[in-house]
Amino acid sequence: MHHQFTIGIEEEYQIIDVESRDLISHVSKIIEGGKAVLSENLKHEMHESMIEMETGICQNIQEARAELTNLRRHLINTAHEQGLRVSGGGTHPFSHWSDNTITQGERYIKIVDDMGDVARENLIFGLHVHIGIPNREEGVRIQNVMRYFLPHVYALSTNSPFWIGRYTGFKSYRQEIFVKFPRTGIPSYFNSLAEFDSYVDLLVKTGTIDNAKKIWWDLRVHPFYPTIEFRICDMPLRIDETVCLAAIMQSLVAKIYKLHQQNLSFRSYRRLLLNENKWRASKSGIEAHLIDFGKEESVPYPILLKELLEFIDDVVDDLGCRQEVEYAWKILENGTGADRQLQIFKDTGDLTKVVDYMISETEYGITHGETAS
Repeated sequence: MHHQFTIGIEEEYQIIDVESRDLISHVSKIIEGGKAVLSENLKHEMHESMIEMETGICQNIQEARAELTNLRRHLINTAHEQGLRVSGGGTHPFSHWSDNTITQGERYIKIVDDMGDVARENLIFGLHVHIGIPNREEGVRIQNVMRYFLPHVYALSTNSPFWIGRYTGFKSYRQEIFVKFPRTGIPSYFNSLAEFDSYVDLLVKTGTIDNAKKIWWDLRVHPFYPTIEFRICDMPLRIDETVCLAAIMQSLVAKIYKLHQQNLSFRSYRRLLLNENKWRASKSGIEAHLIDFGKEESVPYPILLKELLEFIDDVVDDLGCRQEVEYAWKILENGTGADRQLQIFKDTGDLTKVVDYMISETEYGITHGETAS
């Protein structure tokens, strides 16, 4: 493989009040407090109870892990110094969106003006991973193939079973909230970069969007960076989970590129079919049976995960990420964030205890020991 598949990771954290365990709109406190060490890496998001942390461009998964660990340690320490906590998780178990303040930035005010309550309700937390691509033309080809694997990756990340104090019946309710936004979900198939660009140009020309960043698909060739960006995953709890998902994404991009270099193609399926698998992953996570479209049958997720890992097996050693990719089996064994949240709720019947657990898992192996604080 001649191309370097660089990695960039963005994580959206919940800012939590120590007493109530509710979300609290204190992003400025953390950004101010972390300025000395983290100024380049912290960003405001639409709600003031959310903070986004991003790595630089990492050459491999070990570099990404080291930077993420370092950043997360600083973020957790800064929060503690301000009398706050931060947590992973795709949704907060009981916070109500109407109690959470919108960030007073021009971009966010415009989104709320355009979308009203759809924007205000969008109190959800995701993981975005950028993988470097050789060029945008190849990016569109990779995007077309990668759509098939999105539900498989997404199932591993499911981490939002609760919404405003209710168990939703989903392992990832975050996606059911985000679907209210326009231009979300699995992208369509594009025959070429030119076709993709003319779609974007039409939207800009008609005043539908002001730039291509307003396309919020689960996967997109990034409008400004030479990357393909995965946006489907819930924000995980443990750093190991984030690293595992990023390693699988990097390996899939590298494998699909390798097939293209060998002039091999991959069968394309209609978005209507892919959406069926996404729904199943959203509902049941790793307990889902996803459709194998080739065999035309429903297959238990662990079998599909095994096939997925076999598919990327010939690139993981070149990328040096075998160990990180194989952590997926650990997720299968321990349950996703959603499974573990649900277990705590089943044991305690108390959503504040679920938040305690989420905080302790976010801090796991980083700092402050391994217990909730």
